[in-house]
Amino acid sequence: MATLLDPPAKLSVSPQVLSAIRSSECNLAVWERQSDQSFAALFASDLHDVRFSAPLASLEAELKSELQEAGYAQNAERTALIADIVDLAERYAELMEVDALSIRLAAVTTNSCRKFHGDYVKARLITTYIGTGTQWLEPEDAERVARGEEPQRIHTLSAGDVGLFKGKMWTQSPAIHRSPPIEGTEETRLMLVLDPPRLP
Repeated sequence: MATLLDPPAKLSVSPQVLSAIRSSECNLAVWERQSDQSFAALFASDLHDVRFSAPLASLEAELKSELQEAGYAQNAERTALIADIVDLAERYAELMEVDALSIRLAAVTTNSCRKFHGDYVKARLITTYIGTGTQWLEPEDAERVARGEEPQRIHTLSAGDVGLFKGKMWTQSPAIHRSPPIEGTEETRLMLVLDPPRLP
């Protein structure tokens, strides 16, 4: 059952909610996933960030190679991670009507992107596999931040939730969000970002 916190944001336990991003009234669609999969074992070794663009048809093969080079151990968790990324990529590509996309998989320990902002893309898919999820604001708080004030309420996605954030290339009212400030907490986040393919 969909939960409407504010007209621009729609949340649901159904993946079908992601299609709401096509509506002109929606700037954020969140699939609230319940997952029994733990990815903690992925941090058993020193990991390098993964960043590349690929056609959807060859995404799985390239992802396997990139994860191997980045230091991800060949275990059940990596297999599950690959399957999930491919599934999300297929959903994203269908919604965005693209046949290629850019991928970033990063282990984050700093306050990267700590300021609330809208992205300079058409729409960005973000999910956090480990750690605190992306934080976002309702329109009233987004306006407060634009005026240099502090937001009154900050929403935080749970690990596993999938957020589709409409950006400035699609609307004049993009979804305003940030990475949670975790520097100094010893927390490590494993975050996936899917974007439209980068131009050559």
